[in-house]
Amino acid sequence: MEQVARLLLIDDDNGSREGLSLLLKREGYLVDDAAAGEEALRLMGKNTYEVIITDLFLPGVSGIDILKRAKEMSLPTNVILITGNATAETAVEAMKEGAFDYITKPVNFDKLKILLVKAVEKSLLIAENLYLRQQLRGKYKFTNIIGNSPAIQPVFSRMEKILHTDSTVLILGESGTGKELVARAIHFNGTRKDKPFITINCGAIPADLLESELFGHVRGSFTGAIADKPGKFELANLGTIFLDEIGTMPMHLQMKLLRVLQEQELERVGSTRKMKLDVRVISATNANLENLVERGLFREDLYYRLNVIPIQLPPLRDRREDIALLAKHFLRKTCQDMRRPAMNLSPQALRALEGYNWPGNVREMENVIERAVALSDGDVIDCADLPPKIGGAQLEVDSVPVPQIPDDGLDLSATIEEIERALIDRALLMSKGVKAKAANLLRINRTTLVEKIKRFDIQ
Repeated sequence: MEQVARLLLIDDDNGSREGLSLLLKREGYLVDDAAAGEEALRLMGKNTYEVIITDLFLPGVSGIDILKRAKEMSLPTNVILITGNATAETAVEAMKEGAFDYITKPVNFDKLKILLVKAVEKSLLIAENLYLRQQLRGKYKFTNIIGNSPAIQPVFSRMEKILHTDSTVLILGESGTGKELVARAIHFNGTRKDKPFITINCGAIPADLLESELFGHVRGSFTGAIADKPGKFELANLGTIFLDEIGTMPMHLQMKLLRVLQEQELERVGSTRKMKLDVRVISATNANLENLVERGLFREDLYYRLNVIPIQLPPLRDRREDIALLAKHFLRKTCQDMRRPAMNLSPQALRALEGYNWPGNVREMENVIERAVALSDGDVIDCADLPPKIGGAQLEVDSVPVPQIPDDGLDLSATIEEIERALIDRALLMSKGVKAKAANLLRINRTTLVEKIKRFDIQ
């Protein structure tokens, strides 16, 4: 159904206001009217209008005051000013303050109708953009970065401190730990949230094309450059650029990037004209940049320029307290995305997820949960719904037999030790002999595990 535009008409001339209101209603608009600026401000506080049509000269609160108030309220509203005393000065002032347009009395209704169509379209577009930006802010708010573990808390703390700065940020962490999610959260919760957020994966673009992608090019600068093209830095102007996998950038481009960061200006490929920039840079890598610097594969001066505010994201295996939270979050999200009824994780499946080492980190978990929801026939995710490397190991552990109690009884301590030894054997097998991983599977300290291995003489 087509949306009906709502208008606010303000004029202290009762005859003109009533006549114009009637004409506008016949055109299908919803119209509220006010005879004075004070009444109009009260209506603006209660309702949202696509367009406000106001006389410029009103007693008390003027049409310019109405216009300024609409802008202060950040309303998705366009304002058309009407006056019987048009002068160049008032027209210029109105347009400077952000008026959509300016017409004179007596009102040419045909001209007003044309203006209204354009003004309503623009207001609806502004409202849609505001809605989309609110959705993005909601998607990337801090509460959507899941975790309560001690390992993730320093990340939240550092993010909070840098939101209202323009400092360059370097996000470090293994693949799948959520580096881009953190970058987006910093942008959409910061002072540049209404400006562009532009991403580029430096490792996904061939080296001979990366320079053009980053800095743009002019027509004729190389074979195939048939038109001028802005680069990612230009597109991100006044906003944020996210340089993912920065450690893969070729050395010859590192020098140019350093110059752009230092001077906040760039030249397109094939051009000598410099363009000023105002861009916040957030970069990310799963590589050890210090090691790359030592090996001569990454410029030391660029490393220090990028590493102003470092944020180290912990791998999922170091924040096992968050696994249950993350799993339930992804399960709820996936069910919503697939339009399935809410599902639950069985205790055995949850233990399997918590016992797995997650080499692919949070991204791997999201994919595992999506797979389980897609393939499950019931409303409970069990070990059988998980990949064998995750669910199968838990099934084997769960299948450890509970011994029968003979008529003459048994030695409880010795029996428990026998089961304990079997579980330690299984954990060491699953972890390929890595004691730290086996200890994580058994939820004990590594030193405790080492003591038990010695006591049970496990080879």
